[in-house]
Amino acid sequence: MEKYLSMRERAVYASDPYNSRGRRIGQSISLERSPYQRDKDRIIHCSAFRRLKGKTQVFVSHEGDYYRTRLTHSLEVAQIARSIARVMGLDEDLSECLALAHDLGHPPFGHSGEEALAECMAPYGGFDHNAQTLRIVEDMERRYAEFDGLNLTWETLEGIAKHNGPVLKPGESSDDLPWALTALKDWERLELTTYAGPEAQVAAIADDIAYNNHDIDDGLRAGLFSVEDIKASVPLVKEAFDDVWERYPETTENRAIHEAVRDLIGYMIRDVLAESTKRLEVADPKSADDIRALDHPVITFSAKFRTQEAPLRKFLYENMYRHYKVNRMMGQASRVVSELFELFIQDPSILPTEIQQACAGPNNLITARVVCDYIAAMTDDFAIAEHKKLFSVAGYL
Repeated sequence: MEKYLSMRERAVYASDPYNSRGRRIGQSISLERSPYQRDKDRIIHCSAFRRLKGKTQVFVSHEGDYYRTRLTHSLEVAQIARSIARVMGLDEDLSECLALAHDLGHPPFGHSGEEALAECMAPYGGFDHNAQTLRIVEDMERRYAEFDGLNLTWETLEGIAKHNGPVLKPGESSDDLPWALTALKDWERLELTTYAGPEAQVAAIADDIAYNNHDIDDGLRAGLFSVEDIKASVPLVKEAFDDVWERYPETTENRAIHEAVRDLIGYMIRDVLAESTKRLEVADPKSADDIRALDHPVITFSAKFRTQEAPLRKFLYENMYRHYKVNRMMGQASRVVSELFELFIQDPSILPTEIQQACAGPNNLITARVVCDYIAAMTDDFAIAEHKKLFSVAGYL
């Protein structure tokens, strides 16, 4: 019997957990779990990961319990990343770990919340959710007796920092980095001018696959656009739906949406596998470091798919991310973040006692960063409740 593709042996260019560059604070090796398995477990058990269940992907959490949150999105990314890594002979645990961790630093209310917080923090060094994720796993989680943070392996930290490519482009210096990143101990060790290893590249492409498809699903089910609307504008999606109804002519629209999205995910995964295999054959890497040394990613979509994807991204931008219902919701969300920030930085005495103790007076750089961390950690519902308490007399009644 032929082997399934998922039974492929470990590739020579895969990250080897037992030749990891190690942790910032040395720990004994576990015989039961590889270093990357331990990293994954620490992420799943951390507070920031649990809070993702209450953070927006596109729809604010109280809009309904069907739509994706940051948590369900991260789980979908992890599933796709693990599938790709398995077929390519990469370390599945590392890819899954990075997929689960990639959104830990997101503030409430999705990209609108991040944009609002970045604007508030512009005079104080800015805000970036990837850098905030590193800050969380390196310092802000306080669970272990021996260290602050999660004390993750170098490969996991590197993957969090660089899963979207080099952080420092040619000609840039540390002055161009967000403060949350340069505040880390020995941040230079992450080698920010190179691409990440293959497992991090898998996690990044899995993120693209997941949000492209679940945004189609959520947008349709929210009634922001119809199946006919998206079929008329996106040939790739039209082909998927036409194929579903050819195979299942009597099925309901609800089932057809699920089948079409399922087929699209499979199509995108196969495209990544085919293109990445070609690139790896050309590069002929003998280690994960060989992949880092390249001037381009090896895990990516084909040029053909990028052409097919462009109409989809354009459609979702115009019909979902900029839909008036989403704009209204996100406009309100931005005001919640901005008004909380301005109130807290001007009067840190209204912050919880343990948060106050880390501040250094009103309108201060240190205070701004403490307030930023406090707001970034909030769930949607907690931010809304705080805003109601502080800006409405009725909030106290």
